[in-house]
Amino acid sequence: MNYFSSDFRLGILGGGQLGKMLLTETRKFDIQTFVLDPSEEAPSRFGCNNFYKGSLMDFDTVYQFGKMVNLLTIEIENVNLDALDLLEEEGLPIFPSPKTLRLIQNKGKQKDLYVTNNIPTSKHLRFVGLDDLKNSLSKDELDFPFVWKSAQFGYDGNGVKICRSALDLIKLPDVECIAEELIPFKNELAVIVARNFSGEIKTYPVVEMEFHPEANQVEYVICPARINDSITQKAQEVALKVSETFNHVGLLAVEMFQTEDDEILVNEVAPRPHNSGHYSIEASYTSQFENHLRAILDLPLGSTDSKVAGIMVNLVGEEGFEGPVYYENIEQIMAINGVIPHIYGKKETRPFRKMGHVTIVNRDMVVARRIAEEVKNSIRVISIQ
Repeated sequence: MNYFSSDFRLGILGGGQLGKMLLTETRKFDIQTFVLDPSEEAPSRFGCNNFYKGSLMDFDTVYQFGKMVNLLTIEIENVNLDALDLLEEEGLPIFPSPKTLRLIQNKGKQKDLYVTNNIPTSKHLRFVGLDDLKNSLSKDELDFPFVWKSAQFGYDGNGVKICRSALDLIKLPDVECIAEELIPFKNELAVIVARNFSGEIKTYPVVEMEFHPEANQVEYVICPARINDSITQKAQEVALKVSETFNHVGLLAVEMFQTEDDEILVNEVAPRPHNSGHYSIEASYTSQFENHLRAILDLPLGSTDSKVAGIMVNLVGEEGFEGPVYYENIEQIMAINGVIPHIYGKKETRPFRKMGHVTIVNRDMVVARRIAEEVKNSIRVISIQ
């Protein structure tokens, strides 16, 4: 297949910011891009050759979209897998495969797979709904505190809640869910694994993630992680085992905990470009988005090494603001050397909505972290009515 010809048609299910950043890399090649997204104002709309508005969960919509392209990939896991199964049966290459997505789309199945394959992870119980979970509590099969997770359709901190008492159960939705042991940890880490169809595998450096205590969203991604070499090696090895277990093609972001006694436990995975790899656009020799493209097209993978230290700061909507977005003090942070903003193009802000990110690159990690703090304290994502 000639990927350096505009005759080739790549389909992307999902038109959010991940799709937008992936489309930047398709410009290096000469391929037509088709995007399907339910929103008329999806960030990817203006970066692709052909945009289609439609539900990612509707069988006919996804199936008909797939019939228009030569290869299909995703930027979000919540898609109609029955349509992908049929398209794959009819010969359309789909990466990651529907089989891989089925294992990942449901957090209960995902956790069971770790246990079956001796991949270290926190203890968990699966429940068909909220009554089932409450029944388990009444029988003392489950104790507070625990981490509640919706089995499906969670994203960006939605569908996750730390439950410390019965009061925390009041607003939980009645959906299939899991309860995980609450792990005391030193660090939240992540490793992105790139794997092409021929089986070539590369890992990005281990990154460290600092989370917002209330929104459960990443505030900073720090590369390289500030951990010792033995922990780095252990995290890389676990990530590779997870990659092998899912047998994915493309990128796999593996999120992990470093426990108080320096064990590595897998939290969850995402089979696509990921927030923990955004730093790579400026700080790596090959960005995560280019390597996702190389992997699904079965091209040689690019170097995952870093050129400089990189820290990513998420830009999310400020609490108390909703409406047309305004980025306060963006010019101020752009005056700092090594500060690069990425604005996703979402017109409306709301509390904790991901609106963009800022990358800070510097040869000195200490300096980069200090600048990241300055950036975080300067820029505000608000709305001016």
